[in-house]
Amino acid sequence: MARQKTLHDKLRELGGNLWWSWQPEVTQIFRDIDPTLWTDVGHNPVLLLESYPPDALEGRATDAVLHTRINWAYRRWQEYMQATDTWGATHAGVLGQRPTAYFSAEFGLHESLPIYSGGLGVLAGDHLKSASDLGIPMVGVGLFYSQGYFNQYLDENGWQQETYTDQKIAKLPLEAALGVDRKPVLIAVDTRGGKIHARVWKVNVGRIPLYLLDTDVPENRDEDRHLTSRLYGGDERTRIRQEIMLGIGGVRALKAMGIQPGVIHMNEGHSAFAGLEVIRERMKEDDLSFDEALRETAAMSSFTTHTPVPAGHDRFNSDLIEEHVGPLRDELGLKPDSLMSLGRVEPPNQNETFCMTVLAFKLCRRANAVSSLHGVVSRRMWANLWPWRSEEEIPIGHITNGIHVASWLAAQMRMLYDRVLPLDWYLRTGQPEVWAPVEHLSPGELWETHQTLKSRLITYARNRLLKQARRRNLPDAALAQMSTALDPRVLTIGFARRFAPYKRADLILRDLDVLAGWVTSADRPMQIIFAGKSHPADEPGKQILQRIYRISQEEPFRGRIVFLEDYDINLARHLVQGVDVWLNNPRRPLEASGTSGQKVVLNGVLNCSILDGWWAEAYDGSNGFAIGNGRTHVRQEIQDDRDAKSLAHILNTEVIPLFYERDQDDLPQGWIKRMKRAVRTLGWRFNADRMVMDYVRESYVPAAGGLSCSMDQV
Repeated sequence: MARQKTLHDKLRELGGNLWWSWQPEVTQIFRDIDPTLWTDVGHNPVLLLESYPPDALEGRATDAVLHTRINWAYRRWQEYMQATDTWGATHAGVLGQRPTAYFSAEFGLHESLPIYSGGLGVLAGDHLKSASDLGIPMVGVGLFYSQGYFNQYLDENGWQQETYTDQKIAKLPLEAALGVDRKPVLIAVDTRGGKIHARVWKVNVGRIPLYLLDTDVPENRDEDRHLTSRLYGGDERTRIRQEIMLGIGGVRALKAMGIQPGVIHMNEGHSAFAGLEVIRERMKEDDLSFDEALRETAAMSSFTTHTPVPAGHDRFNSDLIEEHVGPLRDELGLKPDSLMSLGRVEPPNQNETFCMTVLAFKLCRRANAVSSLHGVVSRRMWANLWPWRSEEEIPIGHITNGIHVASWLAAQMRMLYDRVLPLDWYLRTGQPEVWAPVEHLSPGELWETHQTLKSRLITYARNRLLKQARRRNLPDAALAQMSTALDPRVLTIGFARRFAPYKRADLILRDLDVLAGWVTSADRPMQIIFAGKSHPADEPGKQILQRIYRISQEEPFRGRIVFLEDYDINLARHLVQGVDVWLNNPRRPLEASGTSGQKVVLNGVLNCSILDGWWAEAYDGSNGFAIGNGRTHVRQEIQDDRDAKSLAHILNTEVIPLFYERDQDDLPQGWIKRMKRAVRTLGWRFNADRMVMDYVRESYVPAAGGLSCSMDQV
């Protein structure tokens, strides 16, 4: 007879699958075991359970009356994992035996697994979570960064400093991936300088396995052992070595585990070498010529491009390509210049470097941008790849990004929706009719729920500000000021994202006299919470960050404009659930999509944004606020000035008055009406379930079914 599982067994299994991270009831169980420790361990159940061996856990479960809740959570998880009546079972059956392999350089799944830097990674994480919920046969492929991205703090001058922390494998929800021989997988990629080896870890993301390659193995030289230690760290040589591991190594890892994908989905150009490795396999196993194998591989491949900024596309010179892809080139039977031409917009141009995005376009039949406007920009940007076509005929479509609802929706808002939406609404978030009953929400209840989340954010922000102040050894008077920073009654604007110059984090600071008037107003004040990291090599981005910090330390802005250090998923969760307005003012049309503004929608937060990325196709005049009119000036300085004036005008004439216009019950009825309209019109469109369903219908099923497009796309 099998041993009956203890509570500790069940919680360890639950903690080993990130499904728990988007189940508020299960998350609450871990929190209730030991609230203080749960915070101290960074919401990591593996670490939490280390401090509670079986006997201690039994005692704590008895004290907190957790037995029934744990057993219920465990049964729910088992039912979820074993379910066969999913959307994917009906609509993606062709992927059943040959799943989609989703390659990405980063995955943002939860703050306890910091192998992400920002939007691209969080999008990839949300993609896997929705694929799991929908029951899409899929595997994820990425790299394990033992030091992750960097931890951020600001020095006394407000200059960003970066530190790195080694993650311990045993403290993370990882397990060794096993090959067909049931032994841990170890793969190798040849370079001209020798082999680079990698082991493979498996992360369970609901029903989706995510495989992460790790080069910290004894078989490697010291240089290569540290190859995957940092995300987006190092020079071009480090970058290309990471990318051959992701692409070539990732395909070899899948083969070692007996996984034969029916679709290769390259999320951004970082993983484009995967296509070359699949071509090599087809040539070797099926005796195809290179052109035949290219045709077959391209037919099963999908590529998503994410950036209209030229610097965001990796380029390598011919020496680096030959050093790292030369051995693969030999097996493909290509001459050096033939391989280089695959990464060139103009194949004969020997002065052009090798572009990973160009390679991805040439190795797929289905390419998409991540918003409607980004599709227009991308077709224009890459038109020279298809010189025989008009711009409108360039074969780059679009599938607008979306966010995983359960990961970003506050538990309090979910309870509110449970009372008015259909019983199974959380299983049908991509359907517009599901959200129509939002109009039946009580205005008072919706507003009070939002106020509760806002108060929670402000308490959280004050605690972080105090920690930051203590680290700088600020005097007691400054600490006292931090403990009362921000006011839950005041209009609160949030701005949090990567501090790249084109995102213009300081646009709202262009006129400090006007800003001072807003934050010191006696009857209609405003406050701003900033957060975000600048890439370690981005000096202009760091300068913008430093200016914001310095202004936040001056009167009259102190305590009303704050910067919260070390932006991560946990901080993002508090911000998108608690602010009143989400500000986004990139320089149009450089925002490919942007998903932070989508995260706030279902939490009742209103967007105030440039008509760029997703907001260009979302704003209807009464579901948020728009900066500018969607037009751009050819001169950047004029455009910046125009947008700054538009932002000030919108704040003065729309945002601030609407927020402070109250009825006899102190309810901003006009604001609440706009909150409801945002939820109803945007919630179903800009969520990851709808996004993944679009990928299944428009890309995965046709690719897996062998439906090829015309060869003139190459």
